[in-house]
Formats: sequence, structure tokens, C-alpha cells
Amino acid sequence: MHSLCFYKQKYMNDLITKELQAKNAQGDEQRDFKPGHQRNSSEPKFSAQGGGYSGSPPIGAPNRNSHIGHSGGEPPVMRGAGGDPMPDVLPRILRQTPDRSSTHEYPSAVGGSGTGSGGSTPRSRDTKEVTVNIKPSESESPEIRKYKKKFTSDILCAALWGVNLLIGTEAGLMLLDRSGQGKVYQLINRRRFAQMEVLEGQNILVTISGKKNRIRVYYLSWLKQKFLRSEQVEKKQGWTNVGELEGAVHFNIVKYERIKFLVIALLNSIEIYAWAPKPYHKFMAFKSFTELANRPKLVDLTIEEGQRLKVVYGSDNGFHAIDLDTNTTFDLHIPSLAEGETICPHCIVILPECHGMQLLLCYDNEGVFVDTNGKITKNVVVQWGESPTSVAYISTGQIMGWGNKAIEIRAADTGHLDGVFMHKKAQKLKFLCERNDKVFFSSVKSGSYCQIYFMTLNRPGITNW
Repeated sequence: MHSLCFYKQKYMNDLITKELQAKNAQGDEQRDFKPGHQRNSSEPKFSAQGGGYSGSPPIGAPNRNSHIGHSGGEPPVMRGAGGDPMPDVLPRILRQTPDRSSTHEYPSAVGGSGTGSGGSTPRSRDTKEVTVNIKPSESESPEIRKYKKKFTSDILCAALWGVNLLIGTEAGLMLLDRSGQGKVYQLINRRRFAQMEVLEGQNILVTISGKKNRIRVYYLSWLKQKFLRSEQVEKKQGWTNVGELEGAVHFNIVKYERIKFLVIALLNSIEIYAWAPKPYHKFMAFKSFTELANRPKLVDLTIEEGQRLKVVYGSDNGFHAIDLDTNTTFDLHIPSLAEGETICPHCIVILPECHGMQLLLCYDNEGVFVDTNGKITKNVVVQWGESPTSVAYISTGQIMGWGNKAIEIRAADTGHLDGVFMHKKAQKLKFLCERNDKVFFSSVKSGSYCQIYFMTLNRPGITNW
């Protein structure tokens, strides 16, 4: 048993070492690679026709140096998207077209047209050739729409699986069929899902779930059989735990070349796992950092200049880093606090095209620009209009902050305000997930239910908004 464990560890170390050595040997031969923070890219490509997703960046990036709306600086008028609803069909994980039905206009944007309609009656169509009405809206401002489905349990997390949405709640795991009428399928009952991420190329869903907050991996093929009744359900176990870890707080999956790192923040330690391909086909232990002076609340991993690995994490006291070459821990940014005060770290943004060495650290209602050695790189402090409940980096190169009174959109590289969406009434909103120009978030349960919203930041043919 000891020799097998030694072989597995040696296999993982050799695999990662070979990848880093191969990258360094390439030198100037591969100028087009931009090292830095790269997320999972093993998602299927989707047709851009009909407002669908595409593997390429969205056409017409927003103008980040100006405020949206009219010259007077007022927020944009929100209008719901047009389009006929699609017929109710079985969910198809690799469906080519996204949902344009089962939603209605976001009710709390300033100046909204306020129809609140959920769409017209579905037409009779052949389900083999489902199409979407792509008639553009007259408005050139981003759209916010809301799904009709009301959830009685708090929504804690979500992840896109194809065009459909996996939803983790206090009470279980569900799938929202965005390709049809927005039907929701219950996949797992009586288990709390705090965080999740889909790796379609590996056929897995990585989660923090259960009463003990374990890192549990579910096989997508097993989940798929739970709602596609035409297929026979496998009797074998459809999940496995990563190690014996308990008390997970946050994780991040970072892709570098062919390696996928799973970085996990526990109550007072950080664990790093790496994906081992066949014949193992699982995450295997790579590095462990225990008895940290500051308890991690969120964690990330950066690759400096394609060579050096550093863990970056946030705590109640500030932001810190661990150099994997020397195993040393040091502070990146410690805000000035009164005795007994703490911060709320929101997110760590590893800025693109900076060789993995430039960071934007967001906490409370602020954000600071530092490098991976802790040196301030810009004399700019990102200041939100109010303390947001969620802050997230979006692949359009922007950061979004969800406050009780408004949603703010800012350029990640400068902090300049790109847009503001005011609520008609104060409400708490929580970021769930994003892909390309689609951003999903939910309301925090305050009464008997909560709902899911999604926002389209850019649409083909629009260069400014």
C-alpha cells in the first residue's frame, strides 16, 4: 500500500514537473500563449446564432471608459428581451440554443418598461428543429431577466452544464432546463450544496456539499441519467470524495496547459490537488499547507510568467500568498483596521495579460491593485457606491458588485465605472456563475422564496452601451 501511494505521488510530481519543463523549453517559440490565470475551458462550444454562446469572445466589447446611459449620467432604461417561447422538450445537455422563454423583465431596474410578461403562448413546432426568435430588441442597454421558477430553499451556488444550469440549494441539487420552458429537475435531495464547478471534459461536477462540507465529485453521466428516463440508470456509485477532507470553505480550479489544479481552503489550511488522467481519473494530492496564521476564506492560484506557482488567499485580516517553490507565506495587503475589526474578502482577480503577476483584491466596499509580491501597482482604490454582498470577475474583463440598492459594473483593469442598475426597492442579490456575456445571480431568500436572474452584458452587433 505504501509503495502504491509513493508511486501515485511520484507520478503526479513527474507529470507536473514535465509540464513546467516543457513550457520553459519552448522559450520564444510560443509567443501567443499568455500565461496567467486560466479557468476551465473544457466546455462545449455553442452556436452564436440566435443569441447563443460561442467559444470566442463576445462581439462588440463595451466601452469601458464611459458611463452607460444618456449624457446626463442617468442609469439605462431596462427592457425585456423579445422572442417566442420554446416548446417543452426533454433537456439536452449539449443543446445549441439558449433559453429565450420562461423569463420576464427584471422588475427593479430604473425606468423599466414594466410589462412583467412571461412570453406568449408556445407555438406548435417540431422538436427536432427548435429555433429561437432572434429579432433584436430596440434597446442597446444590457438586459436583466428573471426566471419564473420560485425556490423555497436558499440558492447557494450554480454552474452551467452546457446551456443548462445546475443549482445548489440548502436542500439539494437541481437542474434548470434553459433549452425548454424552464422546467426544474430534482437531482439530489436532502444535501446542502455550498459551491460547485463543472468540468465537462472530465465528466465531473466538483462540489463543497454535505453537513461536513466535504469536497465531493459527482459524475455528470450519472446525474444525466436522473432526468433522461430513456436511459438505464447505472447501479454503481455516482460520486466520490476528494481525500478525507472536511470543513472546506472555498475552492478554485485553475487550468495550466494540460494540468488542472484544485486549490482548497479549509478551516486553517490549504490543500492543492492535481487532476491525474487515466488510469487514475481523479484528483490526487500535490501540496499541503497547514496551521496557517490567518484562516483562509477564499483561495486562488496564479502561475507567474508560466513558471512559478503561488497560492493567493483572503482572510478576515487581509490577503496573503504562499510561494510553492519556497513554501513561504507572506502578506500581500493588510488593510488598516481598528483593534478587533475584520474585513470581508469578496474576490481575488488575477488580471489578464499580466503574466499572472498583477492582482485586484476586492474586500468590503474597496479594491486595491497589487502585484504577487504585495507591492501596490496603481494609486487607485476601487470604491463601490455601497458595500456589496457579492463581487465577481466577469470574462468580459469587468467586475460586478451586487449591492442592496444597485448593481455596479466596473472595468477590472482600471476600476472605472461602466454602468449602474438601480433597484426599485432594496434587496440582497448573490452572484452565482457566468460564461461569456451571461451572468447569473439570485435573490437572497427573505420571505417564502427566492428567484434566479440572468444578465446579458453584450449582444452581437452592439459596440457601445
